[in-house]
Amino acid sequence: MIISDPLSELVSLLGSSLSMYVADAGIWSYPGNENVKLAIADLVDDQRSIVDRAGIALEDRGMDAPRRGYPIKFTATHDLDLRSLLPRIVAELRQQTGALDQIIELGGHDPIAVDLAREARLSTTTHADAIEQILAARVPVGR
Repeated sequence: MIISDPLSELVSLLGSSLSMYVADAGIWSYPGNENVKLAIADLVDDQRSIVDRAGIALEDRGMDAPRRGYPIKFTATHDLDLRSLLPRIVAELRQQTGALDQIIELGGHDPIAVDLAREARLSTTTHADAIEQILAARVPVGR
């Protein structure tokens, strides 16, 4: 992986995530799934905070933050219940952890980017673990 600018990479990675898309698109959920809604909201709040701070750092350097865009494949999620998206979100969070490790490793000359990437890595891991706990607590259908 070649990282031309670690802050831009961080903004692109988190800003175009499935969880951000789900929050922006307002994916529907059955009543009673408040723990699912809260888990996604907490995750997105943390991601937005990091993206916003990285964007400010880029602007302070006279650079433009990458525009947020979502992959077209995310549009196929509109007919799915929010809880059914949790395994996909966890898988993406686990992939993000690897990408964040690379930003930390290769962004050594940029202490702001490294600090934000470390914060994002901790947050990503924590949220993935929390969402996995929600999935593990799922009651089998018919019981």
